[in-house]
Amino acid sequence: MFCNDDQPMFNIGVIAELLKVHPETLRIWEKHRLVEPARRNKQRLYSNNDLKRLQFIHYLINEKGLNIAGVQQIISMYPCWVTKHCSGGNKGENVNMNKPCWKEPGTYCYVIEDKSDYCSVCPHFNKKS
Repeated sequence: MFCNDDQPMFNIGVIAELLKVHPETLRIWEKHRLVEPARRNKQRLYSNNDLKRLQFIHYLINEKGLNIAGVQQIISMYPCWVTKHCSGGNKGENVNMNKPCWKEPGTYCYVIEDKSDYCSVCPHFNKKS
């Protein structure tokens, strides 16, 4: 069975329970454009990738002590934050040990040697203009 990590499936109550946060916290994070859940009949629905993004936000706030502005600054450095079908990070060579992958805990973002490497690492930069 094929699992689409971008398929909206979870309501706000389920996600809040998984993250052990109040649903209003998720609404605040959405208001600040940290995550954009899908909507169906005015109900927020989150995908597996949304959950991974929220777990990373939760980590930055609770473990690293960042505020929302700090989180916004950090995620702005992740060109793959909004990319569909991002493959995640790597544990091996060519990684940036200072930049943990938001999608796969315990892995790191690839090191980009030059801009021509963007297309081989992140589909976000593979768009045709």
